[in-house]
Amino acid sequence: VLDFGWPDMHTPALEKICSICKAMDTWLNTAAHNVVVLHNKGNRGRLGVVVAAYMHYSNISASADQALDRFAMKRFYEDKVVPVGQPSQKRYIHYFSGLLSGSIKMNNKPLFLHHVIMHGIPNFESKGGCRPFLKIYQAMQPVYTSGI
Repeated sequence: VLDFGWPDMHTPALEKICSICKAMDTWLNTAAHNVVVLHNKGNRGRLGVVVAAYMHYSNISASADQALDRFAMKRFYEDKVVPVGQPSQKRYIHYFSGLLSGSIKMNNKPLFLHHVIMHGIPNFESKGGCRPFLKIYQAMQPVYTSGI
């Protein structure tokens, strides 16, 4: 049993997706009778990220789009896992594809946010505006929340 947990409602970090795919592949290639069982509590779309990433990692699917499409079509025949639907989840499958192809490299250096610029005011309310706020996380922990 391996636990690769990450916070609910978040897409797993790319390093975690790599670790999960490597562990699954190693286990499945150790013996022909080995199987992988995935379980999570909460958002089932997160399992979709792992399955689509592994389908691409193991060359079951030739591209990120093909893995996402194939996963969405099959949905394991029993509708037990929802398709990868959140934009961040789809984006991470494409990031992972870039890692596999070598077009994206992981940066281990820390990144520093110096400022945020918003151009224009989105019209989210019927009165013609919005009340934006900013929440910044570091290592999945909130470190700053602006006023609303």
